[in-house]
Amino acid sequence: MPTASEVSSCLSPDVHYMVCKLGLEEGERTDIGNIVSPTGIVSWDVITACIDFIQTEDCTIDYVKSVRLLGPVCEAVHLNLLSVTPDQFENLYGFWFEWTNNKKLFLESFYLVTSSEITSVALGLMKLTSCLERALGDVHLMRSKECPFLFRDLLLSEELALIFGQSVMAVLCVFLGSPRSLNLRNILWHGFASPQEIPLKYFSMLLLLTAGLGQLLQESIYQTECTLLHRAPFIFTQLDELLVFPDQEGILSVGEDLISKSDFVLEIMLPFWTAGITAFRQKRYADCVILILPQLEASLRWVYTKANNCPDRLLTAESSTLYTTFDQILAKNTNNEEINHIPLMLGDPIMEILWDFLNNQEGPRIRDHLSHGEVDLNVFPRVIANQVLCLSLVLLHKFIGKQHTTTKDNELLGEILNSARCYRSRFHPIGKLRKQVRLNCGIKCWKHFGESNFFKFAIPTACAMYGDCSS
Repeated sequence: MPTASEVSSCLSPDVHYMVCKLGLEEGERTDIGNIVSPTGIVSWDVITACIDFIQTEDCTIDYVKSVRLLGPVCEAVHLNLLSVTPDQFENLYGFWFEWTNNKKLFLESFYLVTSSEITSVALGLMKLTSCLERALGDVHLMRSKECPFLFRDLLLSEELALIFGQSVMAVLCVFLGSPRSLNLRNILWHGFASPQEIPLKYFSMLLLLTAGLGQLLQESIYQTECTLLHRAPFIFTQLDELLVFPDQEGILSVGEDLISKSDFVLEIMLPFWTAGITAFRQKRYADCVILILPQLEASLRWVYTKANNCPDRLLTAESSTLYTTFDQILAKNTNNEEINHIPLMLGDPIMEILWDFLNNQEGPRIRDHLSHGEVDLNVFPRVIANQVLCLSLVLLHKFIGKQHTTTKDNELLGEILNSARCYRSRFHPIGKLRKQVRLNCGIKCWKHFGESNFFKFAIPTACAMYGDCSS
């Protein structure tokens, strides 16, 4: 089992080849004039011609050939964006980003094309793909009453194919829509890709494709006279119940100290941790959480493989196998129906915090709402960023190297660790019921009622209300 410092990549060999090498092979250069006009109009015929299909009944995309053919196109697009100024970029494409309901984000993303920050491409792609998913969902609702939950199902929907064309949707599937494709969204949001593994030209290409989708959509709306309506953003409404940890600036210096000492940090992912702390310091709270959450998943996946002796689950899965994500990491059993040893290793309080923050349906489900583009990133609550960062400190400390002892004497860290030790679920049905009992049943003094009495009377009630309440 490799140590955190020995992990060189979390991409399986086939995925690593697909993402890091295939589209970068030397090929015939493509003239940018054939891809986009001087006025910014995207020539979709040239791009869709790069999609190769396997001659089967359902005409499955040949992802290997398609990525190889798209490589020179992406390179030409990237070099072209490097040659234009921000003002020129806005003049050419600004109007065509309007359909996303997030024009500002896409215009600001242009600066990442030339950024020297090692994590900028990954951060930009996570924000771009989540906002693109939300926008495509809004378009889907022009022709349907419901929107698919999974991005890959959305990309394969008949509704979007009718609006944009089947060949255009096939292009998006190559970049975002299948475990057999580049699958850029999932390998980043689930913490598989390290900062240097995503070619910058794919980010540039997705910027252009988003503008090109805006051009096709305008034509479709003109012909059908349909109206594009945007869903209201999701708003976190349970901030008071999320107040688990103290909010003090000192957590940043504690975090910087811990990431340099903890075995919880995969060395190849260290820049993400550092960038997350920097983002919090700069009051970019959404960026902080977007950077940190995938690293919690990546590190917990590494712990999961150690706890359950399954080193192969650290890597991206191939198309025939499920990725090891938060759902599997936090489950009672492994995929082999054996007992998952993660809960024993982390302890009940940490498991309950993770479930409350990420998975419980009554909870904030922070990663789900962020990754599916449902949140307004401009008004992301500081309190959530602080809680995610403090939870990270708890996990970093739990796996701190034995040679490091001075960190344990930090007063603020002690307060954070104590908050974690005392935590009981607030969003599991039993946790919700506990709150209702305290508020509504006339229990003046909780400590006199007693936790044991609560479970004696409340668990049967909770099970009657919610079904099986085992956690």
